[in-house]
Amino acid sequence: MPATIGIARVALYFEDTFSLKDKRQTVKSVIAQVRNTFNAAVAETGDLDDLRVATITAVVVSTSAGHCDEMLQKILRFIEGKVELGVVGEIETELIPIGD
Repeated sequence: MPATIGIARVALYFEDTFSLKDKRQTVKSVIAQVRNTFNAAVAETGDLDDLRVATITAVVVSTSAGHCDEMLQKILRFIEGKVELGVVGEIETELIPIGD
């Protein structure tokens, strides 16, 4: 059965954080909320030791490319609404067909 993997990467910029602890607390909160709300695989995948930047990647799988894209857009809007201490920067999405 063919399927589609959807990947979204989003950069978050923090201007008002003064420690890695502040940044990680915010990022972990956003990640947990995305996991619980959308049942998606999500993790901090870049800029781990940078005080001012975080890169979060979310992955979804569906038998429909349209559904994958729709879920990624919902996740991105959700993240934009949850980041209180920072701003959303670059956003990258990719759909990868797999199977027959």
